[in-house]
Amino acid sequence: MKSNQPIGIFDSGIGGLTVAKAVKDVLPNESIIYFGDTAHLPYGDKSTAAIQAYSVRIAELLLKQKCKVILIACNSASSAAYDLVTEYVGKKAKVFDVINPTVDFIREHYQDENVGLIGTKQTVSAGVYARKIAELKQNIQFKSLATPLLVPMIEEGIYDDDISRNIIGKYLNDPTLESIKSLILGCTHYPIIKEQIRTHYASLNKEVEIIDSAETVALTLKSFLEYNQLINKEKSPIERFLVSDFTESFEKTTKIFFNKEVDLELLSIWDELN
Repeated sequence: MKSNQPIGIFDSGIGGLTVAKAVKDVLPNESIIYFGDTAHLPYGDKSTAAIQAYSVRIAELLLKQKCKVILIACNSASSAAYDLVTEYVGKKAKVFDVINPTVDFIREHYQDENVGLIGTKQTVSAGVYARKIAELKQNIQFKSLATPLLVPMIEEGIYDDDISRNIIGKYLNDPTLESIKSLILGCTHYPIIKEQIRTHYASLNKEVEIIDSAETVALTLKSFLEYNQLINKEKSPIERFLVSDFTESFEKTTKIFFNKEVDLELLSIWDELN
């Protein structure tokens, strides 16, 4: 690995852009190649085998671009395919997911507390967060709730109107989450509605701390690059945004996050990336 190699980031759609933006905020000189597998979104209702197949193929494409890091910016793919992608990539690049840095953050800050999580069906049913948090043995009461309507809602650009507020409120008022003191956004789409979640709890006079995995993983990545002397020192970093199917909401969200016009490159994950 060399310091001037890019960071590869992938997700099923626009959600991973929250991670890409967080990475650029803390590592502005790094080149990034982002792949949104919009042809197969959402990953949250796909089988483990399907997610693994997509993830390994995308990892292969990012390796061909000489990425020094492959960041799985999707909780569903992290829970289903992290180990497989890590094995496939080997020593060619460092693989990060969004689950392990978040669990480390929980270990450091939330001993003896009630912690909740909202996520896709895949993330919740896989039970990775529950298992890893239980392994901490820190008396953390953990509760998780599948919130399957949130990803398609966000992908459609619906995240700040009466419809979205009603859906968000319906989930957050679920009895499963009643006694939590902090809430893990267990899907990288969810930081897009972080302020709406805060507003909901504020309206109920409830203090619930929001745990944003995008910020946590970006800081973890920065520490890794610094420790291994892999921070890019060259000027003019590149940014490429690849999608497996063009969607208007992806283009709109990318412009909002990165404050500029972006060129989306259309690429099937079964094609070769030149």
